[in-house]
Amino acid sequence: MNSTPGWLTALAESARTMPVPRRMRPPETGGRESAVLILFGEGESGPDLLLIQRNEGLRRHPGQPAFPGGRIEPTDASPEAAALREAAEETGAEPDGIDVVGRLPELYLPFSDFRVMPVLGWWRRPSDVRPVDIGEVAAVSRVPVADLADPGNRVQVRYGGDGAWGPGFRVDGMLVWGFTGAVVDALLGLGGWELPWHREGLTDVFEATPHGLRPVG
Repeated sequence: MNSTPGWLTALAESARTMPVPRRMRPPETGGRESAVLILFGEGESGPDLLLIQRNEGLRRHPGQPAFPGGRIEPTDASPEAAALREAAEETGAEPDGIDVVGRLPELYLPFSDFRVMPVLGWWRRPSDVRPVDIGEVAAVSRVPVADLADPGNRVQVRYGGDGAWGPGFRVDGMLVWGFTGAVVDALLGLGGWELPWHREGLTDVFEATPHGLRPVG
């Protein structure tokens, strides 16, 4: 049986107290409690991360790459239980092959009013993954950390008319941005994987129209 690698144990310890950007700090009260699973495994190209691409027809975050996860239900014993359940429901990842390693600080998504508990996991015994809940998930990918760290895959993303921007990654046919992009960016730095890259120019994911913002492309 493979134990959790030392690099992930060290990452979990650093991530537990990582600084949280002001716009992602949860309010004192309110917000819907949710959890996501940040699942690291060992792939053919080294460590990788499990990501999903959300269905284009969803009301919230349509078509956006994300970590598996969702709302914490009353029947969930903990955020960890919720994250594992959601990952199984969305991708088929088997919970008994995953070791929970730790948590990141709670984060907040103002757009959807979710308080998110990111749960860090190690894929001790990987299982086949695929879109299981096809109403929610369009695709499932194991993305190598090396691809995320590659300076050629990194971009700055502008979210819309308010001028907000953040880190993005063009990997496996996806543009990873927003909440997921910010978390991946932080983990690359904490894990010692980040490489120098050109922080020049902006990639727009929304554009202004007379009727508000709409996705580019």
